[in-house]
This record gives sequence, structure tokens and C-alpha cells, in this order.
Amino acid sequence: MEASAHQDVAGAHRAPAVPEDQLGGDPSSPLIFIVSGPGGVGKGTIVKVLVERDPVLWLSRSWTTRDQRPGEADDSYVFTSRDAFEHRIERGGFLEWTDFLGNYYGTPTPDPLPGRDTVLEIEVDGARQVKALHPDAVLIFVLPPSRDEQARRLRGRGDPEQKVDQRVRKAEEEEPIGRALADHIVVNDDLGRTVDEMLGIIESHRSRRIVR
Repeated sequence: MEASAHQDVAGAHRAPAVPEDQLGGDPSSPLIFIVSGPGGVGKGTIVKVLVERDPVLWLSRSWTTRDQRPGEADDSYVFTSRDAFEHRIERGGFLEWTDFLGNYYGTPTPDPLPGRDTVLEIEVDGARQVKALHPDAVLIFVLPPSRDEQARRLRGRGDPEQKVDQRVRKAEEEEPIGRALADHIVVNDDLGRTVDEMLGIIESHRSRRIVR
């Protein structure tokens, strides 16, 4: 596991332009990057910016049975019913899935375009499942600066107080598991620095892959 420090360098870690025939390195060996962490850490925002800045990344959109939050983008998840989710489970249509605080969350079996690396934004239990299936997947575990800040962010996105308490308690349970699984740990105290750091991590793993 590598615990990284923020690198505050203007313009650092922006993904360079990549020739089409070299997108993602060897197209036969795409990488899987997992972004995981407790609720309120900012995973969704981080992944959105990562995908905008790195044209090689392909986001596998997760499914969930939870209600869409007020103001939440329609494409944050595929919002679906429990029946539809369970039907897909029966058909083996998920790479991973979990029941988290009474709602299902799951990642459909990825089908990225050739030469693209996959990024997954998933809960800790899902990350554990993916790492078991794909040990080479790179898990970046994101933490909030503090529990108080995590709770503040949860309230800021509209979570009721009961849900805030549940998610903070769940985070305390999951953090040791996430730390043990993680290849890298990043504290999201500033979005710009966090994204720069994570792009640097992604580039470092790509550089280790043999380009044919």
C-alpha cells in the first residue's frame, strides 16, 4: 500500500494527449482503477473530474435502489427498483454488488471500448469483491479530513440526520478494511489537489505496463 501526500504543483498530473493507437497502453491489458471510501468523502465529484481530465478513463456507471437525492444528477447512478436489481443479480449481470444501509449498489459487468481503462466508484464491500476477482485492480481509498467534515458534507448534500449518523458509524467500521485493501490512500481535503494526486497515481501504474 502507498499512502500518498498531496502534490501542490500547478498543472501537475494532467493526463497527456495519447495517440489513438496507444490509448491505455497495451489494449489487450486494460487497467481497472477502483475509487472507494466512505459516504460524504466526495467520490462522485472526484470521479467526474477524473473522467473529464483523462480521456483514457471509462466510467462504469453503478446501479442503485436508493432514492435520487434532490439536485443529484440523473447520471450519477442508474436508479432502479429492487425487483429490477435482483433480476440482474439472478442473470449474473454484476461485477460486484452489495446491500449497503438497506439499499442495493452494484457495478454492471464492464464493457469498455478497446484501449480504455475502467474506473469504478464503489463501496468498500464492492471493492473487496472486485479485488478478489481482479487482484491487479488498483484500489485508491479516499478518506475525509475528519469525521466532523464527513458529517458536514453529508448534511450539505441533503442527507437526513439519521442517515448522517448511519454513514459516519459505517465509515468507522469500514475504514480499517479499506486501508488494508488499498493500494493508495488519499485524503480529500482539497478537490483540485486530490484529483491531481490521483491522476499521478493512475499515470504511475500505466507507466509500469508494457507498451507493445
